[in-house]
Amino acid sequence: MTDPLILTVAPNGAYKQSADHPAVPLTPAALADTAKRCLDARAAMLHLHIRDAQGRHSLDVEGYREALRVVRAAVGEAMVLQITSEAAKVYRAEQQIAMVRTLRPEAVSVGLREIDQPEIGEAGLAAFLAELVAQRTMTQVILYDLADLQRWQALRRAGTVPDAPWFLLFVLGRYSATQTSDPRELLPFVQAHTGTEPWAMCAFGPSENACVAAAAALGGHARVGFENNLRLRDGRLAPDNAALVRQAAEVAHALGRPLATAAQIRARFGA
Repeated sequence: MTDPLILTVAPNGAYKQSADHPAVPLTPAALADTAKRCLDARAAMLHLHIRDAQGRHSLDVEGYREALRVVRAAVGEAMVLQITSEAAKVYRAEQQIAMVRTLRPEAVSVGLREIDQPEIGEAGLAAFLAELVAQRTMTQVILYDLADLQRWQALRRAGTVPDAPWFLLFVLGRYSATQTSDPRELLPFVQAHTGTEPWAMCAFGPSENACVAAAAALGGHARVGFENNLRLRDGRLAPDNAALVRQAAEVAHALGRPLATAAQIRARFGA
């Protein structure tokens, strides 16, 4: 329980809009303000999405560069800035990979099932992952179910995935208006995870905080925020993302897990 818990905030996601909550950050300035508030609440990593001029999910490289510049000016090096490569039913695997190759971010999340596509092939996937390792990009691999985890394990055994400090994310549930995750959904992932990669979880609905507790108790890490959940543990609407971060930090403290700093995260993953 002495392993520092990596607390990440995902403040907006690909789909949330101001109509869902007025504090969903949709612009670089709003992302910067949210990042600073969440840093003060003890999150050391920001998982960010950007939007186009119409407020839609975007993987535009220049849009990312501007958002990262503005957020970095607000938080300095005190947060790891992780971009998403999520398709969100808009982008294909080739476009997702091309964006990451061009941007060369400090940290990125990739959905395994999104980039492990026939048009990429195992050779193309291996080349992309090797580039991430060579560039020392901190890479979090998103796994939506046990089939994804088993596929990841098979790719590792085959050598398609090179040895590197990968970071896994177990997703408990699915995007839907009424989704509420159950902490017990974490157990099959943990039991099937036979590798050495550190892992985190994200969850949906007001049970997010209970899922954080389960992950923290089992030695994992946590991602919270408006991307997946707008509500506090008592069911009330959260005033902002920082309130969800504070809840998670309280759980870590109660369990005796120190919270990781950005410097510790970078050292752990070689970024």
